Amino acid sequence: MQIPWQQLDAELLDNIIEAFVLREGTDYGLEEKSLAEKVSDVREQLERGDAVLVWSELHETVNIMPRDGFDDE
Repeated sequence: MQIPWQQLDAELLDNIIEAFVLREGTDYGLEEKSLAEKVSDVREQLERGDAVLVWSELHETVNIMPRDGFDDE
């Protein structure tokens, strides 16, 4: 189920994004980015609609997925 990120408290959203970034943990760019930069990048992807916040009832977890990889149905 997709969660409208706009309805979340800003601190809660930051915590979810930070947990996601720390879980992903791999950098493939030429320069290492700080945690704050990575969190900002993910937030921008959510704001642009390139990524969505998703609740998994099966696993009882929140995840961030590319919009094109999420099937709403």
